[in-house]
Amino acid sequence: MPEERTYNVEADRPTLDEARKRVAEEIRCARREGVRVLKIIHGYGSSGKGGALCFGLRKSFALRKKEGAIRDYIPGEDFTVFNPAALALIEAAPVLRGDPDLGATNEGVTLLWLK
Repeated sequence: MPEERTYNVEADRPTLDEARKRVAEEIRCARREGVRVLKIIHGYGSSGKGGALCFGLRKSFALRKKEGAIRDYIPGEDFTVFNPAALALIEAAPVLRGDPDLGATNEGVTLLWLK
């Protein structure tokens, strides 16, 4: 069973509502398969100020965490060894030590720590 999987939700430029549905389904599938970390590629937005998918999905992730549906989420720009939450996630899924987004301040991704 893989510890980590990547899902590119921005690939065909869905609406925010469609992206939310797709990510929810991907979370369900990942849980069934025993995946611990789901990296969501949502992009940052072409305006350079952050787009609807980035902000909207992260708002959804905060709600999923509050509801207990996911353990935690780490925005790509916070995925660094200097962030205690990221360090805890890396301890739980050591494969992330080699992740190319570690320390890259990539605002276009978010890592979900699944239960």
